[in-house]
Order: sequence, then C-alpha cells, then structure tokens
Amino acid sequence: MELLSSGMSNEEILADYDDLESEDILAVLLFAARLSQVKSIH
Repeated sequence: MELLSSGMSNEEILADYDDLESEDILAVLLFAARLSQVKSIH
C-alpha cells in the first residue's frame, strides 16, 4: 500500500519485487478495502 500511495505503478512494483505477482497487489487492495469498512478493532 505504501508503494502504491507513493505513486508507483503496479508494473514498477512488480519489476522491483520479483517474488510478487499482480494478484498479490490485488489481494492487498482487497484487504485494505475490507479493513476500511471495519468500525472497530478489538
């Protein structure tokens, strides 16, 4: 998320991190979206 929010594109992130796949970026975005819907964390 930090890399995306700094302005890096998916392609740039994937080029810098050989072990990542595009599905990994989609997964972190889905996680962040769901986390943003949580009203409180216990």
